[in-house]
Order: sequence, then structure tokens, then C-alpha cells
Amino acid sequence: MLRYLGRVVMSTAIAVFHGAFGRAALYRLNRPLAPHAHREGHLIFLVRGIAGSVAVDGERHAVHSGQAIAISPWQPHDFQPGDIGEGALFLTLYIKPRWFEDLSRAMGQAMRFGAPTLPVDGAMRVRVERIADLLASGHQTTALAEVTALTRAAFDRTWFAETPGALCALRTRQMPSVRDFRIRNALALMNERVADVCALDRIARDAGMSRPHFYKLFRQNLGVTPNMYLNTLRLERSIDRLVWSSDAVTSIGLDLGFASQASFTRFFSNNVGIAPTDYRRCALVAAAA
Repeated sequence: MLRYLGRVVMSTAIAVFHGAFGRAALYRLNRPLAPHAHREGHLIFLVRGIAGSVAVDGERHAVHSGQAIAISPWQPHDFQPGDIGEGALFLTLYIKPRWFEDLSRAMGQAMRFGAPTLPVDGAMRVRVERIADLLASGHQTTALAEVTALTRAAFDRTWFAETPGALCALRTRQMPSVRDFRIRNALALMNERVADVCALDRIARDAGMSRPHFYKLFRQNLGVTPNMYLNTLRLERSIDRLVWSSDAVTSIGLDLGFASQASFTRFFSNNVGIAPTDYRRCALVAAAA
């Protein structure tokens, strides 16, 4: 029995483990998350509590004891808790692009999950709870082999749990590629100007496009809006500094273009579910990460 499931009044992190594969996080969530995206592949499992739901590309799916959510790189999604009082405990995995690409190639599939949901049978549920126990008890490194096995099983299941006809159609769908040189230039500028609060208007102009045309072309090439992409960059950089530096949270927020620690905390909480100080408190990095 998991012994860390006492009453809580707000979302909190139990453990966050950073490794070569990406991140494994154990969160107690009782607040909704704004629509966002990750460059990583993303898996969400309910460990304990009332089911929540996730909208992937606008279609809402339940995440409960018998069903997990699989989100491909750059797929927009949100989160809605089923219980905004007590919340529920979720195991969330973020798989780095290189690791995800290698897994996809080894499985002979496109660099994406085959479906946004996957069935969780008894064996997979045991593995999920074992990982949750290891993370919660401070044995994050021991959990690595289990995390890798769970990720591989989940990836495989999103492809082969489908009917043959659906599987064939899914295999033909690839992640969007950036073919327009103006958008490639814009991406480089966005990486350089991630802290510029007026970045997008200036980037559209410097890339030689009107703002409406820039937004339209960007979404056609990336599948997400420029705002969502820029927010992803800010979130990634904030997580890196929270984990790898001792910089004050206020300094991290100001360096990323936020007017105050409060506005940075609000942004981080709306996209991760917990406050940046909470994230830093429980983050552990593997020695070989």
C-alpha cells in the first residue's frame, strides 16, 4: 500500500527523476493544466484516486486505472482533474526526442504513438505501481529499468492494440516537418529570443511575413501555434535551470522574460501543475543523465 496518499489541498510533486531517457514524475494533481505541448513523447498513468481527463488534439480521453494516455511529440494537450479537492496521483513520463526516435525506429514505426490511449492490464498496472513506490521512496535510479520497460510496452501497445485497418492508417501519419525556410528561420530566432516578451511580432517581421501569415504558416509546419512553441521553450529552459543550477527562482523567471516571480510561478504551475519551487525540491538527476 502506498503510504504517501494522505489528504492534500493543492497539487504537489512527490518525486521527479531526470535521466538519459527523459523524466519520470509522480504528481498529485487537483488543478487543470492549460493547453500545452512538449517536444518529448508523453505518457500519463493514474496511480491512485479519481480519474481525470486529457484532451489530445482537441479530443478528450479519460485517464483511469484501466487506460493511460499517450501524447506524441508536439501534440497539443491539456489536463482536467476528476477531483479538484483531493486530487489524484499520476505517474507521468516524458521521453526525450532522441530516445523516442530510437525506440520508434527499433519498433519499425513513425516517431509518434499509434493512438492517444492504451489499455492498462494487470501486469502493466503492477509495473506502474512499482515505479510509483520506487520514486516515492527515493529509489529513483532503481526505477530506471522499470521505466524503460513500461515505456517500451506502452509504445508497442498504442500501435498493436488497434485494428489492422486503423494500424495501417496510423503508420502512414508522420510528424509534421518544417519545409518552409521562413519558418526554419523563425525557429532559430525564437530560440535566440525566448526571453523577449514581444518576440513573436518581431520574429514575424524579421522572417519576412505578416503576423497572420506567420501564425498560419507556423501551425501548418509545426502543428502548434507560435505562442505554444515559445511557451515550450520557456518551460524547457526553466526546468533545466531549476534542476541544473542554484539560481533563485525569481532570477530564472526574470531571465525568461517574466515580470515577477508570481507571474513565472503562475506560468509554470499552469503548464506543469506544480510550483517551480516544488519541482526543484523533489527533482533528482541520474548520475549518467
